[in-house]
Amino acid sequence: MPKHTADHNIEPITKVEASEVRAGDLLDTFSRMPRLATAVLWVASRDEATVVEHLVGIGRRDARERTAHFLLELGARLKLVGLGSAAGYACPLSQSMLADAIGLSAVHVNRVLRELREAGQVTFDDFEGLVRLADFYRTYLDHDGPLLK
Repeated sequence: MPKHTADHNIEPITKVEASEVRAGDLLDTFSRMPRLATAVLWVASRDEATVVEHLVGIGRRDARERTAHFLLELGARLKLVGLGSAAGYACPLSQSMLADAIGLSAVHVNRVLRELREAGQVTFDDFEGLVRLADFYRTYLDHDGPLLK
């Protein structure tokens, strides 16, 4: 019988803890805790919305807009866990990692970051300007959903 594998992978850039959960155990837990199943499905729908937004970004945004959008999204997600604000956040991503995440070359990302920095946007001196440049609406992140209420 063929082994099932994911069609993607992840690469942590900070320390993580992960556990393997057998599908049967997860289904048993969901049958006993339907609200947990609902929460997991909700999280999966947010992930799908994020993927759609990234596809739109690759197809419709130029390099500056794509980079700005990614930086704003990362900041919004970090803010949810207390690690970011409109004033900024620590970004452990290298330019190569950022390039992979937004579908650009590292050389192009370097050029775009320099342009954004010179415009005062990568340091969030002009947060609203960065939002306008990226046409960033955080609604697709919708982190105010039904998580085990």
